[in-house]
Amino acid sequence: MISREPTLERLAIAQGLLLQPFGLDESHLTRALAEITAHKVDDADLYFQYTRSEGWSLEEGIVKTGSFSIDQGVGVRAVSGEKTAFAYSDDISEASLLDAARTVRTISAAAQNRKAKVATQKIAKSRSLYSGLDPIASMDSTAKVELLGRVEKLARAKDPRIMQVMASLASEYDVVMVARMDGTLAADVRPLVRLSVTVMAEQNGRRETGSGGGGGRFGFAYFDDAKIEEYVSDAVNAALTNLEARPAPAGEMTVVLGSGWPGILLHEAIGHGLEGDFNRKGSSAFAGRIGQRVAAKGVTVLDDGTISDRRGSLNVDDEGHVSQRNVLIEDGILKSYIQDAMNARLMGVKPTGNGRRESYAHVPMPRMTNTYMLGGDKDPQEVIASIKKGLYASNFGGGQVDITSGKFVFSASEAFWVENGKIQYPVKGATIVGSGPECLKKVSLIGNDMKLDPGVGTCGKEGQSVPVGVGQPTLRIDGLTVGGTA
Repeated sequence: MISREPTLERLAIAQGLLLQPFGLDESHLTRALAEITAHKVDDADLYFQYTRSEGWSLEEGIVKTGSFSIDQGVGVRAVSGEKTAFAYSDDISEASLLDAARTVRTISAAAQNRKAKVATQKIAKSRSLYSGLDPIASMDSTAKVELLGRVEKLARAKDPRIMQVMASLASEYDVVMVARMDGTLAADVRPLVRLSVTVMAEQNGRRETGSGGGGGRFGFAYFDDAKIEEYVSDAVNAALTNLEARPAPAGEMTVVLGSGWPGILLHEAIGHGLEGDFNRKGSSAFAGRIGQRVAAKGVTVLDDGTISDRRGSLNVDDEGHVSQRNVLIEDGILKSYIQDAMNARLMGVKPTGNGRRESYAHVPMPRMTNTYMLGGDKDPQEVIASIKKGLYASNFGGGQVDITSGKFVFSASEAFWVENGKIQYPVKGATIVGSGPECLKKVSLIGNDMKLDPGVGTCGKEGQSVPVGVGQPTLRIDGLTVGGTA
């Protein structure tokens, strides 16, 4: 058997799903782009997508829901200056494609003495970060239901105080193809799976919950016995810990953030502020500060879409640009922003592989992939032991951030009160309040235990959701405000 180069293989899969069944080929794409460029535009692209998704959920020992869906369509975009015209259709046909092309080209006046011309076609560079398998087909339905049953039995066997278990499996097979005005033709085949478990524990009339789970761009075989044990243990331990939690203290204090998922604070409070659109418009707290110190020495933050099998990784972004490992902050100095094609052009820089969209029915914008802080040289136990009086937040729930000011509020789902370097007891109801830019300057100790999250992140921006990853080492931040219940 002769195998094709991965980039060409992905392109062949995309053409087989998105063009050939509808009587289309590359000449039709060229014609549609030529229709758009009959008017003077700065950029134009066609975005085809086929998505098959499945979900299962179990509660009270019973599979309560099972879902399966298929969606497909094409988005057509023209860009002139800062203006974007966009049309989409779930009907993939020559007529729909040309109709959308003529609609979006009205963003600009007809070009004078200018022939429509689309650049010679070129296959975009891409990476090979994950298998192109269909995760839905990687395990049959019976085995998926049995897997959820194993999760529930394992959780209930952990402790008699576990009174309720909820578990779910989600999988997606996503195929995309991009054709750009500059002749670029790109495709990606993106598998995605996730296993989630939530438990409720009860003791003396008090009920608390805990959750665990993970996933990435692979098949269901990833969820072996060891991985299921890890997720269930995380959920059960969190619930049982919270049963013993006392009201959280309030005030300004030293806070140590745990490694891994607590990087969600970095994502929200810092990452969004480094996206190109906010900085081009001057609405970010980081606008105009390239080359300036924005964080303490030792703080290096990256957005990296090139990590194998990760939930936030991409072979190519949704504009056909190859994903990159972008250094945003290096040793405390702001180095770059996250860019899509339009904002990069308007700011006079190159795209960074961060043009992302939720689906063919949405316009792309600069979005994070896997955003994390590099580790330092301190043992994590040493970081915790450095606290005289303060909070150790090992896990986070939800949060909010104001991009313009950088101010954020986050709730800690697992946290502990620390005195004289020793963990005293778990606390409940702690919220971390601060400013992203100021928070970075207050980092005083950085652990050597940088860890990425288990693969559960979804980022929302302007009504669009995309899968992302976060990560960080154990961090000590001095002088953060903690809102508590005590």
